[in-house]
Amino acid sequence: MGKDLKGKELGKGIRQNKNGRYEARYVDRFGNRKSVYATSRVEIRNRLQMALRENIEKESVKKRMTVRQWYNEWMEVYKAPVIRPNTKRHYVHIFETHILPELGNIYIEEIRQIHVKNLINVLDKKGYQWETQNKVRILLVDMFNIAVENEYALRNPAKGVRLSKNKPNDRFVLSVEQQADFFECSAGTFYDNLFTVAVNTGLRPGEICALEESDLDFVNHTISVTKTLLYQKFDGDDGKEFHIGDPKTYSSIRTVPMNSKCKEALKKQLRVKRVLSQKYKKTGEFANLIFTTKFNTPICSVVLNDAIKRIVGEINLQRDDTELFPIFSAHTFRHTFATRCIESGILPKTVQKYLGHATLQMTMDLYVHVTDEFKQEELKKLDMAFTAKDSDAMLIDGVKMG
Repeated sequence: MGKDLKGKELGKGIRQNKNGRYEARYVDRFGNRKSVYATSRVEIRNRLQMALRENIEKESVKKRMTVRQWYNEWMEVYKAPVIRPNTKRHYVHIFETHILPELGNIYIEEIRQIHVKNLINVLDKKGYQWETQNKVRILLVDMFNIAVENEYALRNPAKGVRLSKNKPNDRFVLSVEQQADFFECSAGTFYDNLFTVAVNTGLRPGEICALEESDLDFVNHTISVTKTLLYQKFDGDDGKEFHIGDPKTYSSIRTVPMNSKCKEALKKQLRVKRVLSQKYKKTGEFANLIFTTKFNTPICSVVLNDAIKRIVGEINLQRDDTELFPIFSAHTFRHTFATRCIESGILPKTVQKYLGHATLQMTMDLYVHVTDEFKQEELKKLDMAFTAKDSDAMLIDGVKMG
């Protein structure tokens, strides 16, 4: 039993030193003698209990591994067998670029929420946007969820971590009016057919740019989505190059309907393609791509986004600074398609199949955006419903009173 400077017993392992500070000693799970310190009796007892509790909890960890070691095992056992090579490259890039330098050599059971939050703060200071920060957080959440399940970690330190304040607003969707204005200005431009197909099918830009004539069925009015066009640096490449790859997920392999506007745009594009093929003859895996640049070469997202900027610029030439048309990316057509579907009364489960999502929740969370004007129209319906009910009630009261 230890004692304080006045000779009063403090409890096992606790004593008060000559300088007035309290010290509590204990032996950790490795047999090492450890001490904690405090300035009061209450505080030293609390600190000792906390240290003993953490020591007992850590004894339940089956195996000590650094974050780097666990990532390698997590990737080999849980991820590599079920994800596509392109997705694996993405995970490797996120881990090696953003996580490994800060957390790689720390044991996973020693990682606390403050470590993860500090990593997010570092990314924010380096100028990385919300999307990158969120990808890091999501990867860590998954890694530690599985580590906890395997009893390699006691808790998931990435859960509950808030990201920086630069989180983007709801994903942008063209309103009905904006959609009409854009395509009025886009008519006759080189990529108008591509934009029309995008907003009428919800296909990802890479899926549209990988389409060939053999993917089109004008009899049954369908498009087969079986591949995507990637512009990335793969192993062995000197720089970014075009590659034909599998769609984003297994659910992305699908057949989507071709409405009349889409059908017309595809037939126009086939005529454009024939002219380009005669002018710029190509061979190899990209020769049969329907949508290409003016030089019959594959299209990357930068080209499409630049084309959209030019059209938006034309629209804004005739607008006041307070009413400027917003610049958006080619992926916005996918969001817009999903929203138009929901607004038209198409079942969310059907929209999920159109978009090629594995779950309905993903569709509803990421791609369905109810526009303000649609909300107003729905509110009018609600007002009409209540007005009708009030009228019925008044009529019934009148009959009763008569």
